Parts: sequence; C-alpha cells; structure tokens
Amino acid sequence: MSKIEKAKSIIFAHGGIAKTSDFIAEGFFRSDLGWLISKGVIERVRQGYYQLADNYNITEAEYISKLLPEGIVCVESALFYYGYTDFTPREWSIAVPRTVSYAKLKSFIVPHKIYYIQPDNYELGKTQADFDGIILPIYDKERTICDCFKYRNKLDSELFAKAVNAYVVDKENNLSNLSKYAKQLRVHNKMMNMMEVLLNG
Repeated sequence: MSKIEKAKSIIFAHGGIAKTSDFIAEGFFRSDLGWLISKGVIERVRQGYYQLADNYNITEAEYISKLLPEGIVCVESALFYYGYTDFTPREWSIAVPRTVSYAKLKSFIVPHKIYYIQPDNYELGKTQADFDGIILPIYDKERTICDCFKYRNKLDSELFAKAVNAYVVDKENNLSNLSKYAKQLRVHNKMMNMMEVLLNG
C-alpha cells in the first residue's frame, strides 16, 4: 500500500479526521504529513488534525465531536434542538470549561458562540443528543431554560419569551430539576416568579 493510500485509510478509520498521533502510530513521520499536504492529499483542519483535501462531507457536528470534545451544546442551539424555537441558529452555541485555551477556540472552523462555564456548573444537566447520527453532549431542557435566564441579556427578547413558554407547555418538563438547577445557577428567584405566572396563567 502506498503512503497516499495508507494515509487515506487512516483518515477513513478515524471517521474523516485524524490526528498527528494517529499517523505516527502507523509509521508516518511528521515530514510525511507535510509531503501529503504538498501533494494535495490531505489538509490541516487545525494544528495536529487532518482530513482529506476538499472533503466537504464532514458535518459541523462531526467537527465539534472531533475538534472540541469538551464542548457542550447549549442555549440557542439547545433551544432549537428541543423545538423551543423555530429560529435556526447561524452558529453553534457551545459551553466550554474556562480552562479551554483561546487559541484552540480561535482556530475552530465551525461558526460558534462560546459560553465559558465555571467548573462547578459545567457538568450540571449534561446529557447527550443525536445530531444527524453524531452524538454530542448537550445540556438538558431544564439547564437550557436556566441558562436562558442566566444569559437573558444576550438573547433576543422574542426568542427568550417563546422558549420559556414552550418549556412550560412541554409535557416532559421536570420542574423539580428546574428548581434545583436554578438554585445552583443563582437564577431561582427571577425565574420562579415568571414560571409561577405562566404555570398558573
């Protein structure tokens, strides 16, 4: 098998995006990667990550899964996933720990809006969702609604109102978890005041 064929097989084996370490484990040298780039076989997606040149079949969800595995889909993107808004976000809203470097996010090729989360709240309400066959971490409905209150000044007022109303009439909502999350995120009072009006209205 030629180097080109072997490089392609490595990338296919790793779901369309392979790391430098994946190539080295198969006997490649760093200079080989430079040669493959010069030949137009592979291209650098980000420092240390490669895909086949001109491969336009990789979805944004796949890039997130491979290049930002610590990211959690949140706020606007989560609202759209749960059907609480019909507005299709132009960028992915992604929560990351405050320890994630700015350089890593700056080179991230997917359109994104980053929410930096304190360590003690980062895992709160974390679950998973299927985005066209790609499983990504996402905050559950209750965490998402709490975040709407936490970041209310960053959200369109109509989006906020529709999301909260959609949650209230959702038969699968969990008001117990909503209250618990709201206390930890320090939005309990202002959120419950509105919720009581909507629930009793």
